[in-house]
Amino acid sequence: MTLLDHTHDAALRSWVESANAPDSDFPVQNLPFGAFRRLGRDEPLRIGVAIGDQVLDLKLARAQCPWGPGIDELLAPLAAGDLKPLMRAAPALRRRLRSALSLALAEGSDQAPFLELCLLPQAQVQMHLPCAIGDYTDFFTGIHHATAVGKLFRPDNPLLPNYKWVPIAYHGRASSIGISPQAFVRPSGQSLPAGATEPSFGPCQRLDYELELGVFVGAGNALGRPMDMEQAEDDWFGIVLLNDWSARDIQTWEYQPLGPFLAKNFATTISPWIVTREALEPFRTPFTRPAGDPQPLPYLDSARNRDSGQVDIALQVLLQTEGMRQKGLPPQELSRSNFRDAYWSVAQMLAHHSSGGCNLQTGDLLGTGTQSGPQPGQGGSILELSMGGKQPLTLPGGETRSFLQDGDTVILRAHCEGASARRIGFGECSGTVLPALA
Repeated sequence: MTLLDHTHDAALRSWVESANAPDSDFPVQNLPFGAFRRLGRDEPLRIGVAIGDQVLDLKLARAQCPWGPGIDELLAPLAAGDLKPLMRAAPALRRRLRSALSLALAEGSDQAPFLELCLLPQAQVQMHLPCAIGDYTDFFTGIHHATAVGKLFRPDNPLLPNYKWVPIAYHGRASSIGISPQAFVRPSGQSLPAGATEPSFGPCQRLDYELELGVFVGAGNALGRPMDMEQAEDDWFGIVLLNDWSARDIQTWEYQPLGPFLAKNFATTISPWIVTREALEPFRTPFTRPAGDPQPLPYLDSARNRDSGQVDIALQVLLQTEGMRQKGLPPQELSRSNFRDAYWSVAQMLAHHSSGGCNLQTGDLLGTGTQSGPQPGQGGSILELSMGGKQPLTLPGGETRSFLQDGDTVILRAHCEGASARRIGFGECSGTVLPALA
């Protein structure tokens, strides 16, 4: 089943000239949603659409521009600063609004004279969380990350027996999710230093990042009414970049037997713009399993998932230390990987999460888990790249890193591209480590 339409036409251009730059993350084929305030204004949040280096203010756009039948009703909650009604809307209605926005922003649009007055430079807005996040669940879909980390602790048995049968996850902390660019305090907690017989309490010494994607839930499901795979495929609203910061020394001591707690709940950073499921349609790829691996159980399987369950999203991690900034050195690339290598698809994450009757709700966030690649140097965390801290990374200017230090800024980037599709991106997801509280 194809959901491609005129909004995906690779030749489509916008009257917003910056959107036509080949390296723009936000061409007219993307049209992601975000929440913002104008800099220096004490005003309610507004919902906008990123187009080139501009933001289309949907509050102004609804007030100043004529729209076709039915579009004003879809724009009304967005103009009031609420993204959730669109997130829970039927896929056909979301596509209808996307089509209207695409026609309005495309080159030659009769609506251009009205909408020119509704644009704001992205540099003049302050981004916020796109919606209230009620719950946050972090999955473990990156099999190459799971294998690499497992080898550090269980060289002869890196993957636990259930990994290839069940999408593993833990329940995270929604209150500490922040928008990029985020600065957060180095966490403190209990850890058991090497050779010690008793734990001690203090600042984390093995701070790490995790390269992930975040999936926003659409309409969700009623309590006790699990989603099947078809509903799960239609339900997710869109994707952001996500950095699941991790205190590895605290994690090692506390995580058994119930999993992560303080090691994961101090900060999670997401990128500001939700790239919608509709914008990602040209980059869907088949979901396959390596020969010899078990196939998903029936509740995690569908013809649609096999045909186009994965999404081809190229991922990148960069690091800039305080020393590099002082010397005028640009961020250093640490790794590249791709979401198509994930072991479980987005629909499988939703279907499994709800399979016991859990009611997912509009605006809930699902982390994909760390997305590492199959080759050396494609680790999605510094834990992998430094072999558990045993092989420090060498950076420009002569610095080395086994784990993150105060002042370090980690930047995540992502984009999709294909031979017959316009390149689209996700913007940046950046976070900076501040010193622990005294």
